[in-house]
Amino acid sequence: MSENQNLLAEQRRTLILDEVRRRGGVRVNELTRRLKVSDMTVRRDLDALARQGVLEKVHGGAVPVSGASTHEPGFEAKSSLELGAKEEIARAAAAMVAPGSAIALSGGTTTYALARHLSEVPELTVVTNSVRVADVLHAARGADGGTGNDAGGGGRAGAATVVLTGGVRTPSDSLVGPVADAAIRSLHFDVLFLGVHGISVEAGLSTPNLAEAETNRRLVRSARRVVVVADHTKWGTVGLSSFASLEEVDTLVTDSGMPEATRTEIGDLLPGLELVVAGGGTGDAEGAR
Repeated sequence: MSENQNLLAEQRRTLILDEVRRRGGVRVNELTRRLKVSDMTVRRDLDALARQGVLEKVHGGAVPVSGASTHEPGFEAKSSLELGAKEEIARAAAAMVAPGSAIALSGGTTTYALARHLSEVPELTVVTNSVRVADVLHAARGADGGTGNDAGGGGRAGAATVVLTGGVRTPSDSLVGPVADAAIRSLHFDVLFLGVHGISVEAGLSTPNLAEAETNRRLVRSARRVVVVADHTKWGTVGLSSFASLEEVDTLVTDSGMPEATRTEIGDLLPGLELVVAGGGTGDAEGAR
């Protein structure tokens, strides 16, 4: 863990959360020594992370959230985590999108970051079950004076046509359930960009939300190519319901925080999976089979 006393609050909290997940718990006095900050600063960081629902405070420290397999943090809580990593991933994933293609974006904060990078790709058709993703793309469509509210809205020439599924809204602002499933069932995408709650070799892709799991299964079945966008903290996390195996994934785009040993493990166990590591905040990516 870094000992730079000038770390920003977001960076400190990311390091604290990584340590909690890696070790299964941390003590306040350990964090003050390693981060070279005051006891009060550490306690404020733990309070903030506890409010986001990503760890649980205990006497003298913190532990991972209880019942993590069923806990679903809200969009705002997740959006404040791993911001740099999500931007790395979003830039690398956006470079994979060809003009004129039909793509799908699932719900999630990483796909939300990706949506912000798609405004310069012309003539896209984007199907999404994410209210947040749809809002970003509609705003981009209307940025040059158009309404941005429908396919015929007269927005910026070449801007994406956005298809938002119906459904029941989840804490992460995704639309799921029978209405969403029925809409997706009849569609076909060139590429699906899929955000996940957790990813592992054994459990594959998983989520705490049973209805979201079924909607994600529909998205996977409708896609010619499946690209998972997941920061390094998602590796090893397992939600209540699995909805796809890693063998169903064509490409995993992750960030440079993924340990080299884990990358090697993925390559050894899943030789058919393309691993793209977005590197160093430069927007470049390196691929490995």
